[in-house]
Amino acid sequence: MADEETEPFVELSPTGRYGRYSELLGAGAVKKVYRAFDQEEGLEVAWNQVKLGSFSDNPVMISRLHSEVLLLGGLDNKYILSLHSVWRDDKRKNTLNFITEACTSGNLREYRFKHKHVSLNAIKKWAWQILKGLEYLHAHLPCVIHRDLNCSNVFINGNTGQLKIGDFGLAAIVERKGAVHSVLGTPEFMAPELYEENYTELVDVYSFGMCLLEMVTLEVPYKECRSIVAVYRNVVAGVRPQALDNVDDSEVRAIIDKCLAPAEARPSAIDLLGDPFFDGINDDDENDDPDM
Repeated sequence: MADEETEPFVELSPTGRYGRYSELLGAGAVKKVYRAFDQEEGLEVAWNQVKLGSFSDNPVMISRLHSEVLLLGGLDNKYILSLHSVWRDDKRKNTLNFITEACTSGNLREYRFKHKHVSLNAIKKWAWQILKGLEYLHAHLPCVIHRDLNCSNVFINGNTGQLKIGDFGLAAIVERKGAVHSVLGTPEFMAPELYEENYTELVDVYSFGMCLLEMVTLEVPYKECRSIVAVYRNVVAGVRPQALDNVDDSEVRAIIDKCLAPAEARPSAIDLLGDPFFDGINDDDENDDPDM
């Protein structure tokens, strides 16, 4: 039997270590993710391409973006998607490329919609892992705020149940006690103070609450709103998403309510990890197969 022809790379990284295939794993407004291969380690990886748009000719913004991405590359935690390499395309100066580890089952939103029969215990394990990732980011010096945490930015290896927070294209790097001033994120998951452009890492806890709401109800928060403007009005007015009415478990509802509280009353990620809701969930449990 003749050997099958090797699938060709359509692009190589500057060093030649990483080769990109044509297969598209995911796409957003400014980013595309392709299947790729690390020839040095013999591993499949994800090749991310980000269109810089109007930032491409702004050296200050490009320098800041590079600095932030490189800092993220120094993060080392099993609940954070590993960043291996980053470079700007010399031929297409409006394109930033970066290589991350690949997760076998895609993002949590897709995975959850594919597997609708999931126990509360499994959801607790997923939620616990997201909080462990946030705990690491927020304790980092300097503090790392994700700012765009949602179920499509959390990735999963379905054969182990391992979750990893990724997609840090909008992450903010701030001094430990500082606040950042920029509105970026997914409206349905954004804390009210994000719109006011004066916030701390607790915005990620708010977003985590919305993630938990989606995991439990299989509904994207504020799906009843017909526009982003309507979402914004509800969020700043303190109107909760209608999906909350479909949360039957009182303990789950209590955790979500804590996360959606005003910033001054909102618990930190480490506070939530100590909540009785997560009793019995630990590092030894996350790779157990949940009852489907």
